[in-house]
Amino acid sequence: MKKRVLFVNQEITPYLPENNRSKIGRYLPQGIQEKGKEIRTFMPRFGSINERRNQLHEVIRLSGMNLIIDDHDHPLIIKVASIQQARMQVYFIDNEEYFHRKFTTVDAKGAFFADNDERTVFFSRGVLETVKKLGWAPNIVHCHGWMSALVPLYIRKAFKDNPLFDDTKIIVSLYNDHFENKLNENLPQKIKMEGIDDADLELYKDGTYMDLMRGSLKFADAIIYGVEDLDEAFVKMAEETGKPILPYQGEEDYVNAYNTFYDSLIDE
Repeated sequence: MKKRVLFVNQEITPYLPENNRSKIGRYLPQGIQEKGKEIRTFMPRFGSINERRNQLHEVIRLSGMNLIIDDHDHPLIIKVASIQQARMQVYFIDNEEYFHRKFTTVDAKGAFFADNDERTVFFSRGVLETVKKLGWAPNIVHCHGWMSALVPLYIRKAFKDNPLFDDTKIIVSLYNDHFENKLNENLPQKIKMEGIDDADLELYKDGTYMDLMRGSLKFADAIIYGVEDLDEAFVKMAEETGKPILPYQGEEDYVNAYNTFYDSLIDE
């Protein structure tokens, strides 16, 4: 049976402007699929994405669930689009309240959205609930961007009894995508689900970027440096985990290197 890789991306080009992370979000899944693995790719359905031009459509059989965050129900809508030249589908996590504004994580004046904490929780949980609904068991879950940083926690704690994730290895790619703001002070309460204890939540009490990423690395199995000049603070944080690290790989080499890294984790 083909090995399966789940990509959880904050950005993918051409849906969002091209940068290092969005290019990896676009071309890495295609490359891994061409290596013979089965893939699924997710990102938030930010309001700046033109649905008509990109031919997004709702997947009715996957939509309709409500996610409870801080005692409030939030409808989960799943949309999908195809990148024809790559023969690849992208799944979008959507919700009118969280993702229909015309910007990603900051407004037109550059102000950090006050509900980025809930958007992060909703996106991370929405991906895993959708994978559960698909009945699709990933060998590798590869997280890109701080909005995916809660995925490792949820897999290891809230979804730990779900057989779909029994053999899953989690990789976190680190980028220089830090923010200076703090997420809402109630973030730990909003993260909470059955299986997540107070010691886990303590990791996120300050709501900083470093809190998010340190938590993601604690529950991950391996780390990849996604940029060449990764901030020294992030390098130190990664090295302190003692977990396998794949250093930065150039554009010509990274698909082969990542694929080999995946295989080394799957075969452990």
